[in-house]
Amino acid sequence: MVDIISPERITDGLRTRVVGQRVLYFPSLNSTMEMARREAREGAAEGTAVIAGEQTAGRGRVKRAWLSPRGSVSVSVVLYPGIAQLPYLIMLASVAVARSIEEVAGLQTQLKWPNDVLIRGRKVCGILIENELKGSSVAWAVIGIGINVNMKMADFPEIAGTATSLSDELGQELPRVEIIRRLLVELERLYLELGDGARLYREWRERLITLGRKVKVISGEKVLKGEAEDVSLDGSLRLKHDDGSISHIVAGDVILRDAG
Repeated sequence: MVDIISPERITDGLRTRVVGQRVLYFPSLNSTMEMARREAREGAAEGTAVIAGEQTAGRGRVKRAWLSPRGSVSVSVVLYPGIAQLPYLIMLASVAVARSIEEVAGLQTQLKWPNDVLIRGRKVCGILIENELKGSSVAWAVIGIGINVNMKMADFPEIAGTATSLSDELGQELPRVEIIRRLLVELERLYLELGDGARLYREWRERLITLGRKVKVISGEKVLKGEAEDVSLDGSLRLKHDDGSISHIVAGDVILRDAG
């Protein structure tokens, strides 16, 4: 199998108007998010995609390290959304990744609040959203996506119990450029059709495996337990505690307590 990535292979015949019309590709890069942030601050064209075959200093949420070795795909896309669209970017990225994996790899995906993409309960993708406000408007936003494509998870025992890769699930490697191209198409489709976000919210909500489950939520210094009852239009989680009280959680990590 040929697994060659280049800007030409990514953009050749790519049917997008915005996302991916400008591609910066690096076989190895410290962080696509850092470069995309720099591009955004310099006024890069909307849809500029910074892509790396591996990251040496990748970051996840709350400044955690994100493992991005050779065989993975790291993509960061510069956008200039309206402020009302900001809450939907996590939903947009999650759904775009899920659709892309299902289309290219034929694997069924799951979403775990707020932004984890899973296959058979194991994480296959991480998503990070960063933005900068200027007064009451959005100066820029960057969607960062890291997908475990052609990785043997047995080589990474520190995450092998909770993570998976597309190649491990399929028993064979995939051309990463196909995943990248499909991802750019799905990101653009969802972004241009976003509108008031209602349709995207419905698909994101329907894909969540979190709802109706007993969960533990780690939000900052707090650890909360209860039932994940619902999600709001802004993406926040409605958590019902054993005493009947309700918490609305904007950001945090969810552990499914009924998953064994």
